[in-house]
Amino acid sequence: MSRPPHARESVLDAFAAILAAEGDRAATMDATARAAGVSKGGLLYHFASKDALEAGLISRMEALAAEDVAQIKQSPEGAVAAFMRTSLHTGTPLDNSIVAVSRLAQNGCAPAVAALRRIRESWEEAIRPYARDETALQLIMLVSDGLYFNNALTVGSVPGPVPTGAELDALIALVQSAASAG
Repeated sequence: MSRPPHARESVLDAFAAILAAEGDRAATMDATARAAGVSKGGLLYHFASKDALEAGLISRMEALAAEDVAQIKQSPEGAVAAFMRTSLHTGTPLDNSIVAVSRLAQNGCAPAVAALRRIRESWEEAIRPYARDETALQLIMLVSDGLYFNNALTVGSVPGPVPTGAELDALIALVQSAASAG
């Protein structure tokens, strides 16, 4: 009898949540199984080791990022605006995966570092046609990084709110104007 695919996703969700909240040391196989509500055997059915669990999380993050890139490219408001709007941490599965994989990268997990670099490169490739040059591309990317970072902070260490609504629209227009390819 095969295990339901939902159990695999629950395990990845639990692993990501532990990584984000408590870090790599707390994200043990036992803690992940408990948090996912599966037996250790159920966890091992899907992921034979912590390395396999990390690889599963990284793979899921990359798949979610590929979906994000496809949506950005197809957005009726344009790729730059869509990219910047999705640069607000809203607790999506992609956001949660990025935070969790970032925790792995901070602890020296080379596959996590490489995956984060690959998804950044995929976003750059989606935006590059709309930037007049590489400096303009980096302007878009770095403003996006700043939006994401400031929005993800929950301890109030950055003064002022993250722009939303008309403020975000104005910021996007300014960045598009400064970086425009044409």
